[in-house]
Amino acid sequence: MVIVFALVALTVLVTGNWYLWRRLFRDTTRGPGWARRGGAALIAGGWVLAVGALVAERAGAPFWLQRVLAWPGFLWLALSVYLLLGVVAGEAVRPLLRRFLEKRARAAAPAGTSVAPPRPDPVPVGAPAPGQSGSGTKPAPGTPGPGEPGQRKPGPGDRVPGEPGSAKSEPGRSGPEQSGPRQPASKQPASERSASAEPAPGSESQPGAGRPGSGACSPSRRLFVSRVVAGAAAAAAAGTVGYGTYGVLRGPRVKRVTVPLAKLPRAAHGYRIAVVSDIHLGPVLGRGFAQKVVDTINATQPDLIAVVGDLVDGSVKDLGPAAAPLSQLRARHGSYFVTGNHEYFSGAESWVAEVRRLGLTPLENARTELAWFDLAGVNDIAGESEGQGPDFTRALGDRDTARACVLLAHQPVQIHDAMRHGVDLQLSGHTHGGQLWPGNFVAAAANPTVAGLERHGDTQLYVSRGAGAWGPPTRVGAPSDITVVELASRHA
Repeated sequence: MVIVFALVALTVLVTGNWYLWRRLFRDTTRGPGWARRGGAALIAGGWVLAVGALVAERAGAPFWLQRVLAWPGFLWLALSVYLLLGVVAGEAVRPLLRRFLEKRARAAAPAGTSVAPPRPDPVPVGAPAPGQSGSGTKPAPGTPGPGEPGQRKPGPGDRVPGEPGSAKSEPGRSGPEQSGPRQPASKQPASERSASAEPAPGSESQPGAGRPGSGACSPSRRLFVSRVVAGAAAAAAAGTVGYGTYGVLRGPRVKRVTVPLAKLPRAAHGYRIAVVSDIHLGPVLGRGFAQKVVDTINATQPDLIAVVGDLVDGSVKDLGPAAAPLSQLRARHGSYFVTGNHEYFSGAESWVAEVRRLGLTPLENARTELAWFDLAGVNDIAGESEGQGPDFTRALGDRDTARACVLLAHQPVQIHDAMRHGVDLQLSGHTHGGQLWPGNFVAAAANPTVAGLERHGDTQLYVSRGAGAWGPPTRVGAPSDITVVELASRHA
């Protein structure tokens, strides 16, 4: 099954990139050349860098190599997505643009311009008409045929119609042309041959050929349309990826949400929890980005900080310095951390120890009783492969159900266990809100909530879009955020 899936994925990838090359490079050039070869090299090279960046990160390659491959490789992933979407959208625009250009050309053409039918080839004197043989020519009605009574053979002094000097020679001819013998076409002067030459049927010189009304789109017009559509798709893709990358690098914006809890006492009304998830420190987002996240959180002056998984993409050895600014987090009731699936790709035990050293409190299937509610945390589902998966019974089994409970769990799908254990509010991340549109539709198919606040039975679920980005440092249609969740008491 894995092999079949891999073959299908490879087929789709190759077909999609061939289509991309065809629309961007083959259809926009007149023939083989450096542009087509350069386009093939660009697309193939981009995917080599992208695969190399993914493999280097997962295999724990030297960090300098990860950084070299990450920027061009991951950006190509995002760019190729929007290039493909752009050329697919161009299929709808292409025929409309052709019709528009043809209509405009017809409107600008002189009135009465049409395709002239080809003129017949001249018939030599005495030869049968086209489609007739010399022996099978049927005489016109009323005209005696050869050998029939009433027909006389031409004499030496008679003039044959059509010959020089004949009374029925070609109209419009006079003077010397009619007095002398007719020369063969091969012996006529070049000036006469060029003046009397007939245009070949269907040639460009034929009246109406290649003009509006000819019924076909000229090759030059098709080339122009292909270039316009390809250029528009490339510009739109580059602009989209550029703006989406800028949105990530400038840092997350603060989002505020009010969540009423029935069991929350009046004294806790307005309690603020700063929720941040999916920072994804790695070969692209480093110490400078971590500092922006910390400064943004501290500026909200929260009562409590919750880091809900996927803090890093790499080892403590490589990313310890990048995560150092987390030691500056400040909140009245402390900062808490739960693992995400990416921690288990990077050495979860080492990172749990590192965040504890930085001043955060890891909640590994554990609970702490705050003054007005219980705060619990469970490990990510990815920890099951290492025997460190989520344990809701350990975290919530013996708690006082009369108290409000807030649960930190990285993945939204953990809401089903939270409901069974009477959790009032679950705080999650993981989805990135889809990160790259239309990825939100894929995320919606795999998660009960993609982003924002929703109610599931008696439990409310809030899903943050996350502060950073995985893979391409780009977001489209899913801006990064740090959410300040303000708890509201119904007794206030």
